[in-house]
Amino acid sequence: ASQAQRSQMQNKAAAMRLLLSKLYALREDQKRAELERFYGEKGSVSWGNQIRSYVFQPYRMVKDLRTGVQTSDVQAVMDGDLDEFVNGWLRAGCPTKRMQGVKDLEE
Repeated sequence: ASQAQRSQMQNKAAAMRLLLSKLYALREDQKRAELERFYGEKGSVSWGNQIRSYVFQPYRMVKDLRTGVQTSDVQAVMDGDLDEFVNGWLRAGCPTKRMQGVKDLEE
């Protein structure tokens, strides 16, 4: 309770302002945490952090390095048919589940 003023009404108003500022700060922290969770799995855009690898010669293959999904129909992928990769991403779920899915596919 706020007791900075002699008036109960002034103390109540000050306490409400303090409470609202704390609630606002809490909500901002929650928003920030949600954004970090959403964008947290983004890595740096540097060599070795590719999403898919494309091989045209001597054989043909496209492989999603995050989920392990691969296809030999390179032309379809180049024409925009990414459904197989999107479905693999959705099946894999959250990052820990995705990594477990990749390990399961490799076994």
